Amino acid sequence: MRSTASYLRWPLIVTAAGILLSGYLGWEFSSSGSGALSFLLIAVVLAVLEISLSFDNAIVNANKLKEMTPEWQRRFLTWGILIAVFGMRVVFPLLIVVIAARIGPLQAIELAAARPAEYAELIRDAHLPIAAFGGSFLMLVALSFFFDQSKEVHWIGRLERALRSCGSVRGMEVGFVLMFILLFVWLLPVRDEKLFMFSAMWGIVTFLAVDALGHVLDHWGQSQSRAAQGTAQAGLGAFLYLEVLDASFSFDGVIGAFALTQNLFLIAIGLGIGAMYVRAMTVMLVERGTLAEFRYLEHGAFWSILILSIIMFGQTMWHLPEVVTGLLGAGFIAMAFVSSVLWNRRHAAIAD
Repeated sequence: MRSTASYLRWPLIVTAAGILLSGYLGWEFSSSGSGALSFLLIAVVLAVLEISLSFDNAIVNANKLKEMTPEWQRRFLTWGILIAVFGMRVVFPLLIVVIAARIGPLQAIELAAARPAEYAELIRDAHLPIAAFGGSFLMLVALSFFFDQSKEVHWIGRLERALRSCGSVRGMEVGFVLMFILLFVWLLPVRDEKLFMFSAMWGIVTFLAVDALGHVLDHWGQSQSRAAQGTAQAGLGAFLYLEVLDASFSFDGVIGAFALTQNLFLIAIGLGIGAMYVRAMTVMLVERGTLAEFRYLEHGAFWSILILSIIMFGQTMWHLPEVVTGLLGAGFIAMAFVSSVLWNRRHAAIAD
């Protein structure tokens, strides 16, 4: 079995390179040692923010990855990390500005470099549709887990059994999310209703489309004469699902990062460092079989996702500090971990 240090090799290398680069950027922007130190510290805080917000993402990724072939696991952990770091932490914020300001990509980069305050304001103005899309998508991710009729292990017993029984009604999870959307449409100012509804519905459509694509590819692959070809196609559906899931998780971190700095390049460095540690945690969870060892850890992650989805909806009306999101998510996972340890000890004692 690989040592813990081996999983951290690349994250530590990226951390060292990121700290040096952030210090250099600080020096270039301020021409002072204090400016360089300020940039360096912000990069570290951003990395910690990303890790705290994405630990539940690592657990869900690991759960999906263990069902994929080794080839598609490697593709997700190589191509996927490139998409996660450069796509969501660099291209996505630029794309928001391109659409919101109706300017070209090169102009958006120039805006980020020369007028960071104006760039950050455009990002913040796009927060409502981002939160509506991410909230509906993540809520469906969580409810699909709790409504699953094949789910046999329950952490919060009565509540999870009640949710599982709701899953016997076809499409109940979509109906639940739609009711939640209608509640917020009723609460939101009239000027925001249409944009919120449109964005939230796209979150539902995206989830259903990715889920359907995975089932179609899986069914198509199983009908082929060669089993290897079939598993590869099923891997593509899972790969796309994980990429959209990662994108939804990234919204909160990207938006929250602008509360610390308006420098796009520093945000990319800090969140990129954090994403590398999330990748390392994902690999370790898969290779060590940690999810099987701690039976409630996955439940804690999905409760964290459900809470995050509710918070994202709430952020369309109120400002909720990112530290609250991180602490709530970490709290559910920590409680699930403790419950798993206690369960293991009880059953070990019974076995003896």
